[in-house]
Amino acid sequence: MKEIISRFVADTPTFFKRVVAFGLTLGCIGAALMEPHVVAMVPGLQPFAGYLVTIGVVTAAVAKLTVKDTNDIKK
Repeated sequence: MKEIISRFVADTPTFFKRVVAFGLTLGCIGAALMEPHVVAMVPGLQPFAGYLVTIGVVTAAVAKLTVKDTNDIKK
């Protein structure tokens, strides 16, 4: 558990910072599409919005755990 926290706090490479931002954007779009008024307009939209949230959050979390230098990780 300490290694995961250390990875989360360590510096992330520039490319993966962009991947984190993209994943969070996908998650926010999916959450906005889950709004009851939007779901009422398009009936089949809720599963798609749920997938967007899941993919976005998982992508952001995995990308955030990458580190520039493995020496920054405290074990």
